[in-house]
Amino acid sequence: MKAVAYKTAGPIDREDALQDITLERPKAAGRDLLVKINAVSVNPVDTKVRMGKPPEGCEWRVLGFDAAGVVEAVGSEVKNFKPGDAVFYAGSIARPGTNSEFHLVDERIVGRKPASLSDAEAAALPLTAITAWEMLFDRLDVKRPTPQGGNTILLIGGAGGVGSITIQLLRALTDLTVIATASRPETQDWVRECGAHHVIDHRQPLAPQVEALGLGAPGFVFSTTQTGQHLTDIVELIAPQGRFGLIDDPGELNAMPFKLKAVSLHWELMFTRSLFETPDMAEQGRLLNEVATLVDAGRIRSTATEVAGKIDAATLRAVHARIESGTARGKIVLEGF
Repeated sequence: MKAVAYKTAGPIDREDALQDITLERPKAAGRDLLVKINAVSVNPVDTKVRMGKPPEGCEWRVLGFDAAGVVEAVGSEVKNFKPGDAVFYAGSIARPGTNSEFHLVDERIVGRKPASLSDAEAAALPLTAITAWEMLFDRLDVKRPTPQGGNTILLIGGAGGVGSITIQLLRALTDLTVIATASRPETQDWVRECGAHHVIDHRQPLAPQVEALGLGAPGFVFSTTQTGQHLTDIVELIAPQGRFGLIDDPGELNAMPFKLKAVSLHWELMFTRSLFETPDMAEQGRLLNEVATLVDAGRIRSTATEVAGKIDAATLRAVHARIESGTARGKIVLEGF
């Protein structure tokens, strides 16, 4: 089967950064589905792994987490899917990725593809939707108000893949006032399209901009990017007894300044459940089905903004470079081999 992979970790501006290869088609066993991949999207985690994690031994490392496709075969212990089912999912960081014609994935982290979306539109959603859902409802528990500022959330990095779907989930499932950050006219327009009530510029100090809105201190802050750069502002602007969550990888994070306000700190990593096969691992499949229901009801929409081309090394190298530039809006998708 066709696949795109790498053997040497490092920068994307090398011909061998990602290569077209041929691999043996895998076979489904246990709770695994064998999925014929129709479309994938690229996330920042793809670029981070490619840059910093060499494959073990002399093996090829296939990247890619988001996927939409059709079940080709099922393992003997599969309960919820059958060949021919249209699915979407974000795979496990501990297993080969979705940038291949066929892919094995545990059925517990798979959802039924929204019927109203194309494969490309659906492939944009799983990883970011899981990340946003888990942060909002499992980590920050946004449906439980904070004592002060409980009706407002600040989202740092509103125009990216996670930010785009976070805004939509907040508008569809909560009554929170959403303040989102974006720095360029086109990304500010995109954030408003997604449903943000207020948009501020993360290139400028955040605390004065939030104060100028006259809404009071937000009880929730969700930082998707550049957390280290904004940490001092976050400490200043968040309400006492607020909840702060992040998903990026700051070089260091000093939590002590939050003590005076008794702010709780929450990390989110959507790979945790599949990596450790936690007892609630199937929650990811369940929430993807809920996301599909919301999409088909017209309450949220795909965050795909561009189909870059087919799934091959040249196209993936170009998309990785776009992601690393920090200028991507929404999600970039690839379709077909």
